[in-house]
Amino acid sequence: MQTGYYAAAAGMVTQFNRLDNIANNLANVNTAGFKEDNLIVGDFMRIFQEKRDALPNANQTKEGAKFLNRTLTRAPQIVDSYTKQAEGTLQSTSNPLDLALTREGLFFAVKTPQGVRLTRDGSFSTNDEGKLVTKQGYEVLSDDYLKNPKNGAITIANSDTIVAIDKNGQISTNIPNSASLIPNKKLLIAQPQDITKLKKEGDNLYAFNDIKDIQAVSESGSVEQGFIEKSNVNAVKMMTDLIETNRLVGMYQKAMSTQMDDMNKDAIEKIARKA
Repeated sequence: MQTGYYAAAAGMVTQFNRLDNIANNLANVNTAGFKEDNLIVGDFMRIFQEKRDALPNANQTKEGAKFLNRTLTRAPQIVDSYTKQAEGTLQSTSNPLDLALTREGLFFAVKTPQGVRLTRDGSFSTNDEGKLVTKQGYEVLSDDYLKNPKNGAITIANSDTIVAIDKNGQISTNIPNSASLIPNKKLLIAQPQDITKLKKEGDNLYAFNDIKDIQAVSESGSVEQGFIEKSNVNAVKMMTDLIETNRLVGMYQKAMSTQMDDMNKDAIEKIARKA
């Protein structure tokens, strides 16, 4: 089988992976707080053998032949991925329990059955117990959680007809039958030490290794009440990437067909004529 066939096949698989990534981004274009995922395409030689093959080998040697063979059989492949953490635009909802963060790299902390997770989706509500929760029913944590994990829930009573949240996440509620506000708990606004180590886990949540890997930002000045952060996916760019990727799949398919059909046919005909 020709070397070019392997390269074309690998290229097609890479583009299929890009298609999956683009489709996921487009599917979440209206998901609050969603962050765009991107893939990095490279090749085995460039990433893993750059230093070893920095100097050319002597010609007419086995080492030189191996170097040439490895160079010819380079194939594009997905070598890394990353999440674009840029802020999305804010959308007003007039819902006092909808919250958005206006600084990149900050997250709300929530309690899930798998442990504490981070999210940028601030579409909150209260459950039957009056606890502040996400759309999935996960408890939104207060900054008390870092001192006492058993005291991290935020409770808003039915009698609290006024809920005010300042830019640092301090929640205040009214005295029953009064417009006077008293302090409630304060949101845990978390900042990871290394944002690149966060892992997407579904439900718009991010997992991290250890609670020590995040720190509470008490004066973030980033909380906007009555707003949600929209996805940062650029739908127009994603559609352009989708068209480009589909075209590349077609090009690789044509290259594979040329390798297997046209070149083999030409070789067989030449051999037949010589015979």
